[in-house]
Amino acid sequence: MEVQGRIKMIGETQTFGSNGFRKREVVVTTEEQYPQHLMVEFIQDKTDLLNNYQVGQQVKVSINLRGREWVNPQGETKYFNSIQGWRIEALQQEAPTGDMPPVPPTEAFEPVTDLKEEDHDDLPF
Repeated sequence: MEVQGRIKMIGETQTFGSNGFRKREVVVTTEEQYPQHLMVEFIQDKTDLLNNYQVGQQVKVSINLRGREWVNPQGETKYFNSIQGWRIEALQQEAPTGDMPPVPPTEAFEPVTDLKEEDHDDLPF
């Protein structure tokens, strides 16, 4: 699955426990009628993928949805979901509409020189 949008926040890498588990979060705001602010977790060696990105940049993030079950001390079962990123790519900014492709030089076209008055066409368009 993929999520596209603009980076709103990039968190610092967090390290947990004695085993050195690492996690880094990024918030991506979708650009649709009702924008969504989605927190995506990058874990372990994937945390370094965020080093080359900055707030405001448009990105496409490849994600996996993760879910887990937890039973609290009172015996109640709770469910948690997370969005885990495993790849991130910068999206190209669209070129301004004022940029036109270059016009080929006029020497590439041969002018018509053998026109005759009687060949004139009176079509209405």
